[in-house]
Amino acid sequence: MRRLFPVTDETAAPAPGGGSGGDAGREWSLDELAAAYAYPAPGPAGPAPWLRANMVSTLDGAAQHDGRSQPISNATDMRIFGTLRALADVVVVGAETVRKEGYRPARAREDFAAMREAAGQRPAPAIAVVTAGLDLDFSLPLFASPLVPTLILTGAAAAPDRVATAEKAGARVVTAGDGLGVDPARAVRALADLGHTRLLTEGGPRLLGQLVAAGVLDELCLTVAPMLTAGDAQRIAGGPAVTVPHRFELVSILEEDGFLFTRYGRA
Repeated sequence: MRRLFPVTDETAAPAPGGGSGGDAGREWSLDELAAAYAYPAPGPAGPAPWLRANMVSTLDGAAQHDGRSQPISNATDMRIFGTLRALADVVVVGAETVRKEGYRPARAREDFAAMREAAGQRPAPAIAVVTAGLDLDFSLPLFASPLVPTLILTGAAAAPDRVATAEKAGARVVTAGDGLGVDPARAVRALADLGHTRLLTEGGPRLLGQLVAAGVLDELCLTVAPMLTAGDAQRIAGGPAVTVPHRFELVSILEEDGFLFTRYGRA
């Protein structure tokens, strides 16, 4: 792993023979990754919600291959994926992604236990599923045996029988919209009211598109995979286009084995 941006005295420079100096060729520790992806420090008024997204894309813009993101990922991307989860209070995910990716509860990681305890966090982040129809299998481990109770973000008009089924399964239902759907800004506020200010979303593309359109996304962690897939796979964000593109600024770039691990923050 090597840091390409921001440029510092430790930034690896190409070495004779095609190798690299500095951090190149060395696997970063989990502590180093956690420091590189740390959430902003709380301000004078206390912690404010900060929503980051973690997504992966091929060079030609595909966010999935055969309907899943795993084929365009690699081992380092998964280490960063795990680190971002370990830093978060809650992981926000769309119902379709839960169904397609076979989502399971977040697990406690011994490597991050002391860090989470010092930050006043529970042993693992909660999973918050965004869903209008609550069309979910509540017998799955995500609902039946999570370390931290799973949250359901839905609208006030959600079917009462589905809400009752979710609650019976042990999920906590949080109203974040006046109709069937979820208002992204209201969802962020509702999670913050529960003490979850370090927010992470892993998509899918439709949910990310909704968050972008609502203007609530603070940061994008995007892995660019050195792959071409063609086809008609979704981009990382779907849905209607925003009227004016939202400008983000580059925060950092890490590189390993041709994969670029980028961070962009709200400009």
